[in-house]
Amino acid sequence: MDRASFFSPQAGRDISAPPVSSARFSIGDVVRHRMFGFRGVIFDIDPVFANSEEWYESIPEDMRPPRDQPFYHLLAENDENSYVAYVSQQNLLADAEAGPVDHPSLDEMFEGFRNGRYRLRRSLSH
Repeated sequence: MDRASFFSPQAGRDISAPPVSSARFSIGDVVRHRMFGFRGVIFDIDPVFANSEEWYESIPEDMRPPRDQPFYHLLAENDENSYVAYVSQQNLLADAEAGPVDHPSLDEMFEGFRNGRYRLRRSLSH
């Protein structure tokens, strides 16, 4: 199968990816982490792992997800903090609360929250 490539700023290199990826979630979806319970809004999707090797190796081996699946960039929150998270598809669930997320960067990327999801600002969509 032919593979496409894209440059990943986090990895600092080109990443090889299948030409078609099966992302379960979309930009603007509110999701929850399967193991750690934090919530977040998806603002970018990588078709396969595209972060640094150091980041990948920092995950305990028994919990390390396969690289050949979509990875999502989230504006995330837990009870104490707001932050950016990078999470494999296997570790995300649709958020049953379907309520808004309280992240300070939301207004920079999204406009409006309706039917359990955020709408990307027109100036950022392509």
